[in-house]
Amino acid sequence: MDREQLVADAAALTPAPGGRFLLGIAGAPGAGKSTLAVRLVSELREHLGPDAAAYVPMDGFHLSNAQLDRLGLASRKGSAPSFDVWGYLALLRRLRTAAPAEPVYVPDYDRTLHEPVAARHLVTPETRLVVTEGNYLAAGAAGGPGWAEVRAQLDAVWFLATPDAVRDGRLLARQRAGGLDPAAARAWVDGNDHPNGELVKAHLAAGVRIVTLDAD
Repeated sequence: MDREQLVADAAALTPAPGGRFLLGIAGAPGAGKSTLAVRLVSELREHLGPDAAAYVPMDGFHLSNAQLDRLGLASRKGSAPSFDVWGYLALLRRLRTAAPAEPVYVPDYDRTLHEPVAARHLVTPETRLVVTEGNYLAAGAAGGPGWAEVRAQLDAVWFLATPDAVRDGRLLARQRAGGLDPAAARAWVDGNDHPNGELVKAHLAAGVRIVTLDAD
């Protein structure tokens, strides 16, 4: 499927002014979720207006490095327990119930700082389509406590299925860009990213649409 068709499909989900639809994009690490979500939002804003769509990354709810150290999860950063799932769930619920005049500020994850940062993104009162993305949006209860409740808040979920070899190359490049040497990058991808990916590929909640993209 080409990206233009996905933009058209997302536009078809966008309700009339005054409504709001929450679209989740799930997938294994390195699938291209954030790239697709950002493109959808950008294209919809161009065609439907600047407040038509907004980007809400699940990665903004990474636990800080200090909290990961406290919990013994530093070596499992990116796994389901390494996120503040309850904070993310509270944000999704807020996006459904926000007062008409209330803007909602959304955190992000900074790959230079290797930490979450507050209030990088904005959902305006006029936003009609919220595009959120993350590894575990389609995992349901298999992701652990809270993830089934996250799935229930989303009106639709697309699972971006990307070949493992493509994801592997992207993940290695990501870790190298983050400062790891080749051996350490390989160890991180094999010991952390790939197990996380196998979990999300193996457990897809009901009603999830599988999406594949044409090669660039």
